[in-house]
Amino acid sequence: GKDIVQFAKAVEISHPHIDGKVCRTKKKQAGSGKYATYAESTDNNSSDGNQLNVAVCGARAAHAGGSGGDTKESVLKDFVAKTLKDGSRNWPTSEYSAGAPASTPNDNASAVAKDLVALNSDVKIIVA
Repeated sequence: GKDIVQFAKAVEISHPHIDGKVCRTKKKQAGSGKYATYAESTDNNSSDGNQLNVAVCGARAAHAGGSGGDTKESVLKDFVAKTLKDGSRNWPTSEYSAGAPASTPNDNASAVAKDLVALNSDVKIIVA
């Protein structure tokens, strides 16, 4: 956990454009509603949209309306600050309270790796 936090901080400082390409939260539907918000535990309430908190890198909001969520997407630096904290929480597996996605073994490690693999080759060289 502490290693991924240090990696993320280094990326944020030296290449902030890359930070915005990893662990981007998503809306329930493209173009409408709010983005999921990073938190210490997933509480992504799909019944009313008042809780759109996720603890999984790049997770999707479970509801398009309600008072929860954010008007802009959260990215790697937000994931580190709100979900991983100092590296002692949610790595490699997320914590779960309610809603989706439910925790699965190594879900955050897999999600971060998936986002890094999806970067173009020039960005991958910088990250390496």
